[in-house]
Amino acid sequence: MRTAVIGIGSNSVRSLLAEVSGTGFQRLKRDREGTRLFAGLDEAGNLDRDSMDKTVSAVQRMALDAKGLGAEKLAIFATSAARDAANGAEFMAAVEKATGIPLRIISGEEEAELSFLGASAAASADRCGMIDIGGGSTEIAIGTPAGIECAFSCQMGAVRLYRRLRLERKEDMRPVEVAAAEILDEKLREFPGLALPENWVGTGGTFTTLAAMALQQPWTNRTNVQGTVITCGQIREIGEKLAGMNVEERKQLPGLQPSRADIVVHGICILLGVMGRLGMDQITVSEWGNLDGYITKNYCRNSL
Repeated sequence: MRTAVIGIGSNSVRSLLAEVSGTGFQRLKRDREGTRLFAGLDEAGNLDRDSMDKTVSAVQRMALDAKGLGAEKLAIFATSAARDAANGAEFMAAVEKATGIPLRIISGEEEAELSFLGASAAASADRCGMIDIGGGSTEIAIGTPAGIECAFSCQMGAVRLYRRLRLERKEDMRPVEVAAAEILDEKLREFPGLALPENWVGTGGTFTTLAAMALQQPWTNRTNVQGTVITCGQIREIGEKLAGMNVEERKQLPGLQPSRADIVVHGICILLGVMGRLGMDQITVSEWGNLDGYITKNYCRNSL
């Protein structure tokens, strides 16, 4: 069965077309468009018209493309920015009007679960933790192939902290790291006695950027990203290098997606803050994420 899923994130809209067979699936086509939906949230918590229109246009284009390529089932979900929006109902109605498909705004916990289902395949051990750094939030989950032990979302993302904390040089990284660690620490109080795993995987643009830069390859070449192990030392070195550059200088680096140049260091600081709080010295990069997890959970037999 040919299926497709479109995910509306805080930083970008992504789609995945796949052929599902039994307990697995084959990726056929992926697409991405940066729309910065979260950046359209005003002080009252409403999404502005421009950010909604740009996002709806991207979703409509991807939906038409998926249907044209034979998708028998198509689902659309949205994450942090839509969860936060006071006018989320208006945004949902606009997506459904443009595509004919109801938009589902998923909870932070479900987002973490889906990201775990997609990304955990890159882990080298059965029990692992997963970190998904997005534009508006960061999701963390711990589990095994038999089940997820905990899954939660923190109100910190690369775009969210970019709007809140200035970062113009490497000396500015520390306050962002501390802010991320404090947000995570507050969340962890809800899980007393949680046993942390030794193995961790990371998914999202921050991780694929770090892998591309560590491998010294163009960001468009994703063939070697899956399973790349990056150390805390490498992450800090890359972060400090980028923090010492302006946005235009960052855009010239082959490993960095130009549309991510302004927020990338904030994402790296979130990762460093999380790794420090959880006592991690390295993490494995996964190119698979919540879109893959959605297809696994909803269309593949014997999923978690």
